[in-house]
Amino acid sequence: MPGQESKSQKSEARNKKVAIIFKEAGVIEKYGSGIYRIIEAFHNYGLKTPLFENFQNGFKVSIFSKDVGKDVGKDVGKKLPVNLQKIFSEIKENPKITIPELSNILNVTDRTVERQISTLKEMGMIKREGGRKNGCWIIQ
Repeated sequence: MPGQESKSQKSEARNKKVAIIFKEAGVIEKYGSGIYRIIEAFHNYGLKTPLFENFQNGFKVSIFSKDVGKDVGKDVGKKLPVNLQKIFSEIKENPKITIPELSNILNVTDRTVERQISTLKEMGMIKREGGRKNGCWIIQ
């Protein structure tokens, strides 16, 4: 694969100072085995091999996600903390539900609901379309 190191290439520390410190601290046994261990770990988990490239004045690693398939939303929300699960469930049931209604159902403050909704948004699970009065929640 282009940009990847092969075992025939000479091992070279990308940051010699960090490599020396890690070697002296006993964190690494030998130079040059890290990328190969990373590749092996990805293969063991059934993931596509990352792409390693020298990039500008640094080093770039591209990691590819596994194809999640058509049932991606099937178990969404099952491993969330209880209040996030409840909010997600209530939004799924009633996309027009308001923050005050959610705070009443959960018996928490509006601000707590807002923080939890922010978490769900950051996780890419929900988004808001429209304003507070006429908008609705979209499950992603």
